[in-house]
Amino acid sequence: MSAFLHQRPIHNPFSNAYPISPRPSSAFQRPISIFSPTGLIILLSLMVILGVFLPWSGMPQSMFSNSIKASSLSKWRDYTLAEAASFVAKNGTVIVCAVSQPYLPFLNNWLISITRQKHQDKVLVIAEDYATLYKVNEKWPGHAVLVPPAPDSQTAHKFGSQGFFNFTSRRPRHLLQILELGYNVMYNDVDMVWLGDPFRYLEGNHDVYFTDDMAVVKPPNHSHDLPPPGKKGRTYICSCMIFLRPTDGAKLVMKEWIEELQAQPWSKAKKANDQPAFNWALNRTAGQTAFPTGGLY
Repeated sequence: MSAFLHQRPIHNPFSNAYPISPRPSSAFQRPISIFSPTGLIILLSLMVILGVFLPWSGMPQSMFSNSIKASSLSKWRDYTLAEAASFVAKNGTVIVCAVSQPYLPFLNNWLISITRQKHQDKVLVIAEDYATLYKVNEKWPGHAVLVPPAPDSQTAHKFGSQGFFNFTSRRPRHLLQILELGYNVMYNDVDMVWLGDPFRYLEGNHDVYFTDDMAVVKPPNHSHDLPPPGKKGRTYICSCMIFLRPTDGAKLVMKEWIEELQAQPWSKAKKANDQPAFNWALNRTAGQTAFPTGGLY
């Protein structure tokens, strides 16, 4: 109670009895007690103001932060392949890989090797799940796109499994879409790295360039004809690295690849994968160029 008692000012005998400026009235000098009618009215008014306006003052900030996140997710969910290809393409070329969340460490290593060759700006990651889509675009905005529908299971699939087939069988559709947009496209699996710049080997004006999966290293002047078929009646061309130009020939190979995959779906009895179908497609559209020394890697 003593805090609110008015203390009488001490009289100063040296003060001017007739100051130039009049002293404030005692009404303005006396502090207002919160227990006085005026103090209670002021206190009540403050409580009303804080009660009404304080919750609203905090809401826009929280709503804004949530809307930023939601709008960001919506942005990448609605991001189209045409938009993504246009964003990353340099000199009419896009470098593509397809990745699901379990293989992000592979993606990281692959990107490091491409960055050393100064081609990273052309890279488009085709995300096979939304976690990968958001993760890549969070770190590297615009460089990942998801082409719906995404495969159901996002576990690390073993080679030869149905999940692996479901994952890889989407590849020729992605590549065909990019070709239809008018871009050159370099496809890579992410379990490889670049030891040099592959573009310097893309001589001539061929439709398709690819790697030979046989172990024998080809000389620089090797034949560009398809190698002879193996025991299964087809060649052993690897689908891990393909360069395509947006020509009718390259589009035909992709369409044939898609048809082969549809004709030979995965089953427990016949555990298909995308590579034999790619070879059958090449065999039916022979005349493209083999990528040099693929067997070395």
